[in-house]
Amino acid sequence: MEQIKIRGEYIKLGQALKLAGLVNSGVEAKIVIQGGEVTVNGEIEYQRGKKLHNGDIVSYDGETIHIEQ
Repeated sequence: MEQIKIRGEYIKLGQALKLAGLVNSGVEAKIVIQGGEVTVNGEIEYQRGKKLHNGDIVSYDGETIHIEQ
């Protein structure tokens, strides 16, 4: 499980996927999110702008990201 540290209150889902290196661009993030391939805390998430906070867990393509503050 990869950990991403956020500086502010939150990070948006598309940004987290890019930061973790799971997608190469915002366009790719949009495609995989809208395609229902990404889960946040076990639930499929369709919003690229979903705000992720401390403790959230994102899964995509067999990889897991843990959001930390």
